[in-house]
Amino acid sequence: MVYTGDGKGKTTAAVGQALRALGHGYRVYMIHFMKGRDYGEFLASEKLTHLTIDRAGRDEFVKRGDPDPVDVELARAGFERARKAIGSGEYDLVVLDEINVAVDYGLIAEADLFSLLEEKPPAVDLILTGRGASPELVRRADMVSEILMIKHHYNDGVEGRKGIEY
Repeated sequence: MVYTGDGKGKTTAAVGQALRALGHGYRVYMIHFMKGRDYGEFLASEKLTHLTIDRAGRDEFVKRGDPDPVDVELARAGFERARKAIGSGEYDLVVLDEINVAVDYGLIAEADLFSLLEEKPPAVDLILTGRGASPELVRRADMVSEILMIKHHYNDGVEGRKGIEY
């Protein structure tokens, strides 16, 4: 499953799907690429059983085309943790949050992502989020939703709010 597009709500959709899966007894692993802040779902995971949320990024913007080496290192280490989680047999659903952006920014090779998709056990469902999903990823996915931005309060200078944006 892929949630992509320029609009707000891709991670929120993935968290909603994870919550639905948890309600049916699934074990869920979610990893945030390029995010280091204590997002609400990360804080909530401390209170929910069968939900593990990991982080593979800093609370800094990554420069497209010229990422800081630490951002590359964090993303690649996180990708390896995600690979292990997917193959471990411990999880039914794995969410790779902002993986599309990590690939688009060159932190993770798209070929590595496609290899991961091919290695995935059939019993594990995957959700990939982030703007900029490549045409090839869209072709390979079973389900793709594009979140379209019509209007966003950021454009009016409204700062990100705890519990809404993070």
